[in-house]
Amino acid sequence: MGRRGIKNGALLVRAAPEFGAFVTVDRSLRYQQDTPVVDLLIVVLRAKSNRLEHLLPLLPAANEVLRTARNGEVIEVSA
Repeated sequence: MGRRGIKNGALLVRAAPEFGAFVTVDRSLRYQQDTPVVDLLIVVLRAKSNRLEHLLPLLPAANEVLRTARNGEVIEVSA
């Protein structure tokens, strides 16, 4: 999608008009970026690791967040 090498803040700004949400495992994103000014829902998956086997159990809760939360929010989903 032409986004290789773009830093987090610029990536969020570019993603906002195109996507409804940004899902990440980066726990420090909310502290490193000015997330309230980005018109994008950010979902942070908090698992034991970023291995698929640890992330899959979080998907039902993440899906619920994606359906109910609003842009500008940062929601953490954990087991």
